[in-house]
Amino acid sequence: MHTRSTSRRPSPHRARLSRTRATARLLAPLLTAAALLVTACSAGGTTTSKGTVNAALATLPRPTPSALAPYYSQRPHWRSCGVSGFQCTTVKAPLDYAEPGAGDVRLAVARKKATGRGKPLGSLLVNPGGPGGSAIDYLQQYAGVGYPANVRARYDMAAVDPRGVARSEPVQCLDGRRMDAYTQTDLTPDDGKERDALVAADKKFTESCGAHSARLLRHVSTVEAARDMDIVRAALGDRKLNYVGASYGTFLGATYAGLFPERVGRMVLDGAMDPTLDARRLNLDQTAGFEAAFQAFAKDCVRHADCPLGGRGTTPAQVGDHLRSFFRKLDAHPIPAGDADGRKVGEALATTGVIAAMYDEGSWAQLRGALNSAMKENDGAGLLTLSDSYYERDASGRYSNLMSANTAVNCVDLPPAFNHPEQVRKALPQFRKASPVFGEGLAWASLNCAYWPVKATGEPHRITAEGAAPIVVVGTTRDPATPYRWAQSLAHQLSSGRLLTYAGDGHTAYGRGSACIDSAINTYLLRGTPPAGGKRCS
Repeated sequence: MHTRSTSRRPSPHRARLSRTRATARLLAPLLTAAALLVTACSAGGTTTSKGTVNAALATLPRPTPSALAPYYSQRPHWRSCGVSGFQCTTVKAPLDYAEPGAGDVRLAVARKKATGRGKPLGSLLVNPGGPGGSAIDYLQQYAGVGYPANVRARYDMAAVDPRGVARSEPVQCLDGRRMDAYTQTDLTPDDGKERDALVAADKKFTESCGAHSARLLRHVSTVEAARDMDIVRAALGDRKLNYVGASYGTFLGATYAGLFPERVGRMVLDGAMDPTLDARRLNLDQTAGFEAAFQAFAKDCVRHADCPLGGRGTTPAQVGDHLRSFFRKLDAHPIPAGDADGRKVGEALATTGVIAAMYDEGSWAQLRGALNSAMKENDGAGLLTLSDSYYERDASGRYSNLMSANTAVNCVDLPPAFNHPEQVRKALPQFRKASPVFGEGLAWASLNCAYWPVKATGEPHRITAEGAAPIVVVGTTRDPATPYRWAQSLAHQLSSGRLLTYAGDGHTAYGRGSACIDSAINTYLLRGTPPAGGKRCS
């Protein structure tokens, strides 16, 4: 399988398959996973029991440095754009914060003005995750029209595509045809020849990114994106940042809080990431998270007459065995999918399709149907649809830059999970234990940053954000992409963190059907009253 991303991706309302889901920080390839940061040199830090306090994440001074004053004094020109009621503009930020005069990046910003009466609460910036998910698409397709009416009535709903993403000078790597080949790369190599093919695919991807986006690659860290958000906050005219971030968006928001704690307004971090973890642990935890989600799917599947992986009395372990057996068949003999470009569904695309459905239990019925067609009718169209949704590939064969940006941010934020195929081979037992179904593929997917043309500038670290207003951290107990313990850890690290728990399935919790969760978050956004720490909903 070649799921080039996972925890940093699928965010809550990003491709929810049924509507829009959050983009967890796609970890490694499927998983180009989660977390961290800065630019310039890899600054040293103080090691603690919970990770490294990175010197580059030290709280920034309140006064705006004179070199940055022109960026903070921008008065953007707004124009109507896209969907009715939305306005767009561009804002400049320095390419390199260490050398503000060395060039700029242009950031795309969108907003929808508050729609109702009552005291305005300023702007509410939203980010769906990724890294690589378009916040503007999320705003226009979901948040700006689907957030609760009373929230939209009081807030100007706003979004900025982070540097390197979508409309903000996107990182470019492979074209559509070559991305098709890349997403079909075998991530469960059976011999040296297949391992060499996997390594060659990763190297070709990274070389293409370096060739097309050399200027940006060193400057797409989460720290830089968080600093950009402060410039956007000023451009929007807000004294403090009100923010809802999902999945990787929680890491972006927490990073902002660490840099600018006294500028934190009402902040919600839904489907939280743990910045103290290194890339290998993030990928391993996420692998276990997808296994837990699959176990829940398996228990549900066998209750339905159309479950192709077993009937009543079949255990989740047996369901997993049946699925692995099917994947092995596809590895040897891909099946047709009626694709105009001639693609067939092999193990890689099928695995991506299954993983895509794990983000939202509302997609389980769709997955059962896709597996039925594939296993009983030799028709892979349903699985291909799920996989294409995950990768953001349209019917014409074009991909968004999600996967390119995802890899670029992940590989600069953290040192690689693995530096050599032999390291992956030695780690396979650990990953298979974490997930008998997905472990092997996700382990090999974790190799992609090994060949990245730019060295990582970030490292695992704690974020405390001393002095910040209350920050609501939301965790879902059976979240596949951002395991619940990550939310527990982040809420504990943040000096003002308040943990809000959703006992359920799926990735993220806000706006996914829990009246308890939605009420707690809406009350906080509208009144500034956070839920009591430890509040639990189901």
